[in-house]
Parts: sequence; C-alpha cells; structure tokens
Amino acid sequence: MKNVVITGTSRGIGLELVKLFAEEDFNILALSRNAEPVSSIELDNVSAFSFDLGTEVDLKKASDFVENEWNGKVDILIHNAGAFLNKPFQETALEEFRRIYEVNVFGLIGLTQQLMPFMDSSSHIVSISSMGGVQGSMKFAGLSAYSSSKAAIITLTELLAEEYKESGPVFNVLALGAVQTEMLAEAFPGLEAPLSAAEMASYIKNFSLTGSKFYNGKLLQVSNSTP
Repeated sequence: MKNVVITGTSRGIGLELVKLFAEEDFNILALSRNAEPVSSIELDNVSAFSFDLGTEVDLKKASDFVENEWNGKVDILIHNAGAFLNKPFQETALEEFRRIYEVNVFGLIGLTQQLMPFMDSSSHIVSISSMGGVQGSMKFAGLSAYSSSKAAIITLTELLAEEYKESGPVFNVLALGAVQTEMLAEAFPGLEAPLSAAEMASYIKNFSLTGSKFYNGKLLQVSNSTP
C-alpha cells in the first residue's frame, strides 16, 4: 500500500485528491490549515491535522508522523497548497509578497526537505504550478506575486531533478490552466472553467502514480483554455 502526502487539502483539487486516493485504499496524510473538511470524511486510511507550511514545528510534525506511523516511507508527495493574491504591483506591500512566497515556495521547500529522507528512487514529488508561471505564457495584471512564485516552483523542480537524478526521488511539475475552484473565482470573477476540481484531481492522481516512469524534471502544461 503506497503512502501519499498531499498539501492544501481543505478544498478544491486537494480535497478531491484525498477522496480519489482514499477510494483505492492508499495511506494518505492530508495537510492543510483547516483539517476539518478531511477529518469529517472519517476514512480509516486518511490522517489529517492542522498544518502550516510556514511553521517549522508543523513541518517537523509531518516528518515525525511519517517516521512513526508509516515506518519512514513516502511514495508520493503532492505539493498542492497555494496562497493567492490579486493586487496591483505598486499597491502590494513587500510583506504581502513574502506571504505568498512563504507558502508557494519556501513552504514547499521546507516540506520537501523534511520528507526527502523517507523517499527513494521510486518516489515521486509532484508540484502544482500555474500556467501563469510558464515562461512565454499569457500573463495577467495583478498576479505578480502569485505567478512569479509559481514560476519559481518550475525552475526549482528542474534543479532538484538534476541534483537527485542518480538517487531519486523523481520530480515533476504540472502547470494548471483554468479549473473551477475557489481560487479561480478570486482571480477571475465570473469565469466558468472547462474543468472541475474533481476532473483535474483525477488527472493529477493518475500522473502521480505513473508519470515518474516517463518524466523527470519536466514541466507539463495541463490546460485546454486561457486563462
């Protein structure tokens, strides 16, 4: 039975991922500031606790769980958590930029470092980025903090894949287009996306299970629309 860690599981794609993996009896650690949506599902193979990516104590709590409850083994890590801001650049305080990067970049780095000792060449780390972070893609005013942080994830994935290509784990990143989530509603009020959170979660789940056989250090653009 594979052990799967997923961040950002209180709503949207993250919550749908938990449900999909649970249906196939994977062991799941669901990490989010709000653990209630997952805890209320009451599934034996799903563990959830309140978790802040920006807190070292919480990062250590995740690694302690893996070591004590899963005998120190992580097969899949999905970095789905993301902080969002839609605000003109000149009106965005430096502290607001730091907040976005703290979750989208530094939190991702911190959790990866904590869980790497429990991963091997067969393990797969999948980071969720955005089409807005892809070089040459259409950009939107107001998303300077968010999209630039998502661009950082893409380059980081390429670098880590190179650094660990001999020993593993495998690193890949998915740049998502429009998906009908709460975050999309914040970014583009009134926009109706062609894909639901459940549909995108199904794709991400399948990719996390099979993509490591075909890709390493790759950016895959998962979008059929703009934005």
